[in-house]
Amino acid sequence: EAIVTSEELGQDLEHVEVLQKKFEEFQTDLAAHEERVNEVNQFAGKLIQEQHPEEELIKSKQDEVNASWQRLKGLALQRQGKLFGAAEVQRFNRDVDETISWIKEKGQLMASDDFGRDLASVQALLRKHEGLERDLAALEDKVKALCAEADRLQQSHPINASQIQVKREELIANWEQIRTLAAERHARLNDSYRLQRFLADFRDLTSWVTEMKALINADELANDVAGAEALLDRHQEHKLTILSEERSALLELWELRRQQYEQCMDLQLFYRDTEQVDNWMSKQEAFLLNEDLGDSLDSVEALLKKHEDFEKSLSAQEEKIT
Repeated sequence: EAIVTSEELGQDLEHVEVLQKKFEEFQTDLAAHEERVNEVNQFAGKLIQEQHPEEELIKSKQDEVNASWQRLKGLALQRQGKLFGAAEVQRFNRDVDETISWIKEKGQLMASDDFGRDLASVQALLRKHEGLERDLAALEDKVKALCAEADRLQQSHPINASQIQVKREELIANWEQIRTLAAERHARLNDSYRLQRFLADFRDLTSWVTEMKALINADELANDVAGAEALLDRHQEHKLTILSEERSALLELWELRRQQYEQCMDLQLFYRDTEQVDNWMSKQEAFLLNEDLGDSLDSVEALLKKHEDFEKSLSAQEEKIT
């Protein structure tokens, strides 16, 4: 009877399970003694049927045994219910403690001040954080289930209602805290990503500008008209690729280089025209040095016609030279 009247319900789930194990052993022993009680009742009934002279005493003892037996079984049933309830409460406590422990472990990661030192590290941290957020999304269902279990246990075990409420509030407080930490860290990581993205783009642009400057300054001046035209065309293409960043500096450099190319073009045109004039004058000089003055009227008129053509050509060449 000491077992069934014990008020010890355990300090934690493991302790309750030990008590339940002991109680199961008691129930096995109780079931074994039930046959003995039945034998006592059968023997008492036989004696009463035979009108034993101590019939009243036998009935009294039989009733006493049966009352004690029923009382013991009733107490055992109550003890079983209490241990079952204690196990439910302690299992709830354990689940809440484990959930809070997991939340605090992840909370340490959320509280990290590492937001990445470059674009690659920020992207890696964002992927890791998104994995944690997926874990939180899955955990939310467990938190809701534990809160629902708390409501049920408070109804079924009013004696433990206040302690269950404390656990529930502790769980909710930790849950809200990690959700806030997760949102704040995600925002900080996004800010860090935008910063590192800007810095990476800036470095790329600076490198591109340096390369573009080198490219613009790389081409040497041409030695002929075709080369000068090619340089002008290619230089024009460079202009089309210049971005808005450092635009004024690049355009200033582009304009300076354009002037140089145009000057080169003018020089090459001058060289070409000069060469053409020199060639023309060499040919015409041979014409002027010709001693043939004609030996007839027709031949003289023909020579005059050629000379007039020469003078017209000379006037045209003079316009080029001047």
